[in-house]
Amino acid sequence: MRNVLTIFRRELTGYFTTPLAYVFIVIFLALAGILTFFVGNFFERGQADLQPFFNFHPWLFVVLIPALSMRLWAEERKSGTIELFLTLPIRMTEAVIGKFLAAWCFAGIALALTFPFWITVNFLGQPDNGVILASYIASWLMAGAMLAVGACVSAITKNQVIAFVVTAALVFVFTAAGSSIVLGVFEGWAPEWLTHGIAQMSFLGHFSAITRGVIDMRDLVYFLSIIIAFLGANAILVDLKKAE
Repeated sequence: MRNVLTIFRRELTGYFTTPLAYVFIVIFLALAGILTFFVGNFFERGQADLQPFFNFHPWLFVVLIPALSMRLWAEERKSGTIELFLTLPIRMTEAVIGKFLAAWCFAGIALALTFPFWITVNFLGQPDNGVILASYIASWLMAGAMLAVGACVSAITKNQVIAFVVTAALVFVFTAAGSSIVLGVFEGWAPEWLTHGIAQMSFLGHFSAITRGVIDMRDLVYFLSIIIAFLGANAILVDLKKAE
């Protein structure tokens, strides 16, 4: 645990020593505000809730989370520091977990900075704050799942642009898995159990279930399973490619 915390602090500090952290946070807050107040018609709805705010999170994350995850391992491999990094007295799993937790914590900081939205809706009315809290948890879990996918992709390539594009494509498929965009590809030839299984893999479906205010264990297990599975693959890929 001490090694994980050391890597965690190193990586989290690294975000704020470059413009990446500030650019990411500013863009996220600006887009969230624009989508909530102008596209989501926050004031015109006349309802004291943050549904317009959270409805756009999956699609914001499809674009922004890959930008956060693309540097996790691709930058280390491109600069050649991965060999030095992995010669430290740490286990591969500790390195993978430390880097992931730093990115996930940073995503949590960006989410926490949206607290003015919460204050605004409480000033304007009497919202169900339990639902809002559950929605924040859902957003953070979904961000973690997307970051795990992105970390795995970042371990494959030295090119951050490629890591961004591939991660964005994968998380889009995961997000839209329950929609006709993805299921339409399987209609007519795939068995029903397969299409049903693909629909159940949707980030959006599990996210929406939690944002209704019910934190079901099945949704928690789903997001945590995605995180664990892709971090496991991440560790294997880094180990296989560290000599390249």
